Amino acid sequence: MPPALDIPKLLSLDDAARQREDARQAGEKVVLTNGCFDLLHTGHLFFLKKAAEQGDRLYVALNGDKSVQALKGPTRPVQSEQERAYLMGNLPFIDALVIFHTPRLTHEIQVLQPDVYVKAGDYDIGSLNPEERAALEACGTDIRFLPFLEGYSTTSLIAKIRAAADTF
Repeated sequence: MPPALDIPKLLSLDDAARQREDARQAGEKVVLTNGCFDLLHTGHLFFLKKAAEQGDRLYVALNGDKSVQALKGPTRPVQSEQERAYLMGNLPFIDALVIFHTPRLTHEIQVLQPDVYVKAGDYDIGSLNPEERAALEACGTDIRFLPFLEGYSTTSLIAKIRAAADTF
C-alpha cells in the first residue's frame, strides 16, 4: 500500500466553507472551478493560472473517482482522486481543494457561494448544467469563461502515451 499523501489544501466541504467565510470577512474574492484533472497537463495549468487571476483565492472542486468514471468511462480516472488532489494541492495558485462525488456540483456551489465561477472556453453559458447554473445565479456568482488552450486534453495525452507504448 502506498504511503498516505499529505494534502493540506484538501478540505472537507465544511472546512472549505469556513475558510470561504473568512475570505468574505476579509473582503477577498473567491473563485471556484471544477473538473476531473485526471492527467495534469499544459492546458490544465494554463486554465488554472488564468482562473486564479480572477480573484484572491482559487478553490477547485475535484471530481471524485466514481464521478470521473461516470463522465469519462470505465478506464478512467488514470490517477486516483488522492493522487490528483496531491498534484493540484502542490500548485501555488490553488488555495483549497474539495473532492465531490456526485454528478453535479450544485450542493458545493450552494455551500461555498463563490464570487466568481470559471470554466474553460470549451464551455459556454448554454452548455453549463442548468441545475448548477441556477445555483450560481441564486448566489449572485459572476460566471466567466476563460480562454481554452487548443491541442491539450487528457484524451489526446492518453492517445500519445498509447502511441508511444506501441513503438516498444
